[in-house]
Amino acid sequence: MTISLEKVDFLPATRVTDDTSVLTLKNLAFEPLLKWVDGFIQPALFSEWAHSPDGRQWRFTIRDGAVFHDGKPCVADDIIAFIDGILEAVDTFGMKWSYARYLKDAKITAEAANVVRVENPRPIADILDIFSEFYISRFDAAGRPILGTGRYRVAAFEPLKRAVLERVNGVAGPLRIVALAEKHADARYAQLKSGVADAVLNLEGSEGKLDFDDVFQWGKATNTLSVMYYLNCSQGLFRSADARLAVNHAVDRAAMAREIFHGLAVPSSTIVSPFHLGMAKANLAPIAHDLEKAKRLLDRVDTDAIIRLRTPTFMPERAPEMSHFVADALEAVGLKVDVETELDRPEYARQIGRKEMGDMAIFDSSPHSTYRILNDKISSETQAVWWQGYDDAETEELIKKANHAVNDADREAAYARCLTRLHENPPWLYLVHPVDVFAGRKGIGGLSIDHKGTLNIC
Repeated sequence: MTISLEKVDFLPATRVTDDTSVLTLKNLAFEPLLKWVDGFIQPALFSEWAHSPDGRQWRFTIRDGAVFHDGKPCVADDIIAFIDGILEAVDTFGMKWSYARYLKDAKITAEAANVVRVENPRPIADILDIFSEFYISRFDAAGRPILGTGRYRVAAFEPLKRAVLERVNGVAGPLRIVALAEKHADARYAQLKSGVADAVLNLEGSEGKLDFDDVFQWGKATNTLSVMYYLNCSQGLFRSADARLAVNHAVDRAAMAREIFHGLAVPSSTIVSPFHLGMAKANLAPIAHDLEKAKRLLDRVDTDAIIRLRTPTFMPERAPEMSHFVADALEAVGLKVDVETELDRPEYARQIGRKEMGDMAIFDSSPHSTYRILNDKISSETQAVWWQGYDDAETEELIKKANHAVNDADREAAYARCLTRLHENPPWLYLVHPVDVFAGRKGIGGLSIDHKGTLNIC
């Protein structure tokens, strides 16, 4: 089978990513420690786990027969070394990974060759979410990060061009998968039409509206990623909860999804997607588009100053179009808006991290862990890198309770309360969750797409 992806790469072990192309390859060649499925955790490289009643001690068992593609058994020391590497590394913007903060007090040891033990001074049930983002790999003799324990071994790899994966004996799936790199969605679709590729991913990035030609099989899934605007809660207009709620009422998210995304997006209702832990129980609808209510809320605050709305040219995709759409919506309720465009995307991220964001700045929130988003972006206690000054005592108390919940039902209920409060008193301007699209030749079975945007091949 030949698949065409936006990118063909196997990142170093210390690099965590939400790139759907990279995750597609990782899921074939590597295994996550645990598998995340719509907020909950399933076995993966760890086949089972147990914890103390207070959630401070955790014991994870490696599945029987876990062997790297060079024949080396996967043992606890391999996993600990992998985790240590991530905790010491920095991301693509030169910032320390948040995992180092989450696990700064944790003691991670090998209880046995096949058992990893985690001990923490406080309950740490969210270790399950964290471990679901770690895909265990090693470097091969040539220094390439391609040795995993997954269903496919990497037989050939030209970074950013092409990879060949061969099925490990005894597992299901095509004998051989060839992954081709093609940056442009329309060109990937052309590869499918011409027969160069059997399946192609991320067609939602096409320039125009997709035709969904019934000569092919199609799959769609709403992504867990949230496209939103950080609002400057430290100074200016958006220190006011009324102003933050007002701009959420001012923007017609459904129209944005329809006009800018050609229908391939769904409106957001809080800080996370419909598939994050807590959302099913919270059962929230998007904040209503209501211009009159927005105006009434703004009547309570000083709106004389010009709003500085900042945007990059990409990441999120269509950022300039969304920014002009939002600027028009805010001006329609009486605000004065100046759109500022930053051409250097990495520098834009660093500016946001330094709190140099103007009054509002478009961004995307990618972690599929509710815990991570609350910890990194909302909590006024942690005041982490992406926090923009939001300080709400009720929210903070709810976060603390969620952090101390241990079993799934308690965690779900606690996070539902957090998400409901953040719907009522939003820290951001909520926009949309993009819909990811793949297409394939008819007659090929076992193709599907998940809410992380990964193309799954069975």
